Amino acid sequence: MTTETPKATPPLTPARLSRAASHGFSLTPDATERAALAEELGIDGIRKLRFEGELIPEGKADWRLEATLGATVVQPCVVTLDPVVTRIDMPITRRFLADMTPPDPDDKGEAEMPEDDTTEPLPDRIDPAFVMAEALALHLPDYPRAEGADLGEAVFAEPGTDPMTDEDAKPLAGLKALRDKLAGGENGDG
Repeated sequence: MTTETPKATPPLTPARLSRAASHGFSLTPDATERAALAEELGIDGIRKLRFEGELIPEGKADWRLEATLGATVVQPCVVTLDPVVTRIDMPITRRFLADMTPPDPDDKGEAEMPEDDTTEPLPDRIDPAFVMAEALALHLPDYPRAEGADLGEAVFAEPGTDPMTDEDAKPLAGLKALRDKLAGGENGDG
């Protein structure tokens, strides 16, 4: 099977693609595009971003997208708000199935997730840039922390009550200390 790599990567229309070959793509957004995506994702910045792979025909009508996502992102630390730089290198797979119907949402607008989260109904057009943005959003660290960032001890209090420390939240810690003291006394140490 040969690979066809277009010079630019517009959305791909599966109905117009040859099923005798895989169709390669390579996206390297420029600084303006990276800044717009960073703003959309709510992060401080994207220093580098590359998404390359191929759309591969499967069976009679299905397609599989196999790609590699490489990105260097900047997010605020959840503790200090200092910038945290993270490198992301992930293989990405999406399977577009011609016979798959999207799940019907219930009365509350909720739909059940399929077991295989790489499968989707085959759309009229497959946009590698959309898949790249979605994959990046899914692989961003949820709680980035700067090196050495520590929350310290948390103290909670209702108005008019004494503050509760982390140690107060561990009521069995005192029993452990008592057990250790008694165990020491049995050995002739105490």
